[in-house]
Amino acid sequence: MWTRHHKKKKFGRLILPAVAVAFLSYFGYHSVHGDFGLRASQEFERQRQTRTAELATLIEQRQMLEKEVELLSDGSLDRDMIDEKARYQLNMSRPDEIVVFNRFFN
Repeated sequence: MWTRHHKKKKFGRLILPAVAVAFLSYFGYHSVHGDFGLRASQEFERQRQTRTAELATLIEQRQMLEKEVELLSDGSLDRDMIDEKARYQLNMSRPDEIVVFNRFFN
């Protein structure tokens, strides 16, 4: 009976570690630089802080506008508020008045 003896190849032992290194390096790179990686999460946090500050200013402006609308509602018309809005819209004032422009008025 004849048997064949195969010589062990050195490259065969390196295939599994090479595949493992390639697999780990691919996922390691994308865990830092990918769309949902560490750098992207830092950018998302920066955007969240910026938009939170913007939301706070918008809420403040909305509260001011709601207060003005409340003063102009039918139930409680404030003569001063009506006079102020009319003068602002018509761009008129008396000669003895001092005009102070508020940046939130439109």
